[in-house]
Amino acid sequence: MNRDAKRTLLQDVAREAGVSTASVSRVLNRAPHVSERLRNRVEAAIDSLGYVPDGTARALASRRIGAIGALVPTLDNPVFSAMIDSLEQRLKQYDCRLLIATYRYSLDEEVESLRTLIQQGIDGAVLIGHDHLPATLELFRRHEVPYLTCWHSEEDPDWPSIGFDNAAPARHLAEHLIDLGHRRFGVISAPVDGNDRARARLAGFRQALETAGLDLADDHVVTVEYGIEEGAAAFAELMRLMPRPTAILCGNDVLAFGAMFAAAQAGIAIPDDLSITGFDDLPQSRFMHPALTTVAAPSAEVGRLVADTLVARIRGDQTPHRQVLEARVVLRGTTAPPLHEMEPA
Repeated sequence: MNRDAKRTLLQDVAREAGVSTASVSRVLNRAPHVSERLRNRVEAAIDSLGYVPDGTARALASRRIGAIGALVPTLDNPVFSAMIDSLEQRLKQYDCRLLIATYRYSLDEEVESLRTLIQQGIDGAVLIGHDHLPATLELFRRHEVPYLTCWHSEEDPDWPSIGFDNAAPARHLAEHLIDLGHRRFGVISAPVDGNDRARARLAGFRQALETAGLDLADDHVVTVEYGIEEGAAAFAELMRLMPRPTAILCGNDVLAFGAMFAAAQAGIAIPDDLSITGFDDLPQSRFMHPALTTVAAPSAEVGRLVADTLVARIRGDQTPHRQVLEARVVLRGTTAPPLHEMEPA
């Protein structure tokens, strides 16, 4: 190899091959419609000079960096971790690396995290949910960064999405409990501000109860941050109500885990004394005692589809604006008819 290879520039290759620098760039970036004759001339010049393309220069020329940004509220939630793992594994097939930023459910912090990712250099980005500040959309448009949202099914011309309906499965869970004979309900929810998924699930619970002519008073809805300890504390608050709920609908599995642990400590049998449901179908759900009735979020499928679709958008291909996957109810051992006779609805 030429001793001066490190100092060889794109212009030197063009001069050696007798072509323009643009022609050299087209060959290096494997652009379509490059003639075999041009490719051979440029590759011969590269071999002769020992030219090694600079990664940064190539990124500027091709507008491809080989990195995708993912902004997630938290990685404490295993359901997001499962999606991120699936997304990263799929991106490796496209020779793309994944850059991750978290924002702890603060939409202002999400904007700053996105700005940082764009400054670092990304070809595209994926966001969780439908709630985002206008500044987020402005960043994507100003910097011409392809983007997707996921984990929701809202129809919005500004936000292409891949996800699932959060309200309908929540409604089906509540309807299942109503069909079993439950009439007194409590809800443990994640905060709904800036979290459209929690808001949609709570709306689904309310819709089912209202349709059945049942009331869900404000003090029967306890809003807490994500966590097992928080779920246990919310459970204790609901158990102080008189009369007690015979069924508790939880906005996610982790809150349900906390409620189940607190019930066991209080000597409340599940499902004989109390039915509990979750949402997400984390791997632990099937190993709880009893196994948790929940909704299976298609985490891995979302990750793979986001990778395929975002890469296609970066390449300029047409993709569906909205893709909705199934989130199915999974009935297990934490729900049963109430032992004690309920008042008629």
